[in-house]
Amino acid sequence: MIVMKFGGTSVESAEAIARVAGIVRARLDRKPVVVVSAMGKTTNKLLAIAADAVAGELKPALAKLAELREFHVRESAGLGTDDVVEAHFQDLDALVRGLAVMRELTPRATDAISAYGERISSLIVAAHLRRCGMNAAHVDSRSVIVTDRRHTQAAPLFDETNRRLRETLVPMLDHSVVVMGGFIASNEDGVTTTLGRGGSDYTASIVGAGIGAEEIQIWTDVDGMLTADPTVLPGAHRVKVCSFTEAAELAYFGAKVLHPATVLPAIEKNIPVRILNSRRPEVEGTLIVSDPPPCSTPIRSIACKRNITLLNIVSTRMLMAHGFLRRIFEVFDRYETSVDMLATSEVSVSLTIDNTRSLPAIQAELEAFAEVSIEKDLAIVCMVGENIRRCDNVSARAFTALDGIRPRMVSQGASQLNLSMVVAAADLQRAIESLHREFFRTPDPASFE
Repeated sequence: MIVMKFGGTSVESAEAIARVAGIVRARLDRKPVVVVSAMGKTTNKLLAIAADAVAGELKPALAKLAELREFHVRESAGLGTDDVVEAHFQDLDALVRGLAVMRELTPRATDAISAYGERISSLIVAAHLRRCGMNAAHVDSRSVIVTDRRHTQAAPLFDETNRRLRETLVPMLDHSVVVMGGFIASNEDGVTTTLGRGGSDYTASIVGAGIGAEEIQIWTDVDGMLTADPTVLPGAHRVKVCSFTEAAELAYFGAKVLHPATVLPAIEKNIPVRILNSRRPEVEGTLIVSDPPPCSTPIRSIACKRNITLLNIVSTRMLMAHGFLRRIFEVFDRYETSVDMLATSEVSVSLTIDNTRSLPAIQAELEAFAEVSIEKDLAIVCMVGENIRRCDNVSARAFTALDGIRPRMVSQGASQLNLSMVVAAADLQRAIESLHREFFRTPDPASFE
């Protein structure tokens, strides 16, 4: 059994879904479960429609909804899904009109409207597979993935979820290709929840762990993980293999081909994850395993995170008083704002965040017991590799390569798996180019292509 997750760009049109059908057909002997995202940018469009509705702009919201309906009808033409697609859009129409009356977009309502993208796309993909001669069965993910009640970012209840997956999916795979929507689930009361943006990857991993799959495949629009962000550095090398911990670190620090939570169920069950390109299925992609072969290159990849804000927090007592760090992080906890990097000295703390929604309130609370300065328009450059802990000269080589670029902050993770630096956003591209040139001048052919 394998799980094959196809992202939004892989199912963005009838032509793209036809490619998916060919990829699935070639792997029928491996008993695939197919997990799909919403088609193209559907989720973003649904949330924009909801925002218009609660702002009192019902007419524009309904016009956008009509465009979205026409898109889905056009791309599913001839599949026999017109009635079911129409029924879903009638429900959406009623939901949007209700939002316009209530003038409030609650987390529960956000989940309800954003779930429709995967609900519809999974029905369309299942129908397309059947038209191509495959025995495809649609399973509503909300019937098998059970979560807590935290809307927009729900956590799976694994015992119940695993039981339902084993009892529902495993018997079906002897005679059917199971197609499910990613990202969506329901709580114990049957109310629709979602796993957070990018949650379709997480769905694939949950399903894979639940059914004991031999491999979890994440099909996207790139050849796998690369040695640098291709939007910053075109021509980076493909990473053939890396570890779960390296993949998780890279995902957290900006590698967008994998959702950070994806590897967690896979790690627990030791299930390999493979990143593949639905437009170039012949490419082997990137294999993520618990114990990859040794690599002579100290760095596996360079990730980056944009739109970073740096806070320098200095104790007004001019000493690191007992409880100072606790008070700082209690503030961030109250505003549910995650910290990416942290550095401390005798009287000060520097930290970075990428979510500034609550920054004014956070700053106001911190200034009750500390002096706070803020620097914006920054980026994190993160070099990740298991070999960083084994090589003595990685830092020296990195700082030499960054000649002329001043890091605002430097941190080596407790895992000794990454070396991260905060630089000005304007220096990001030059920093990555310089580091990539230094560390991948002669890449290990066993690990890179």
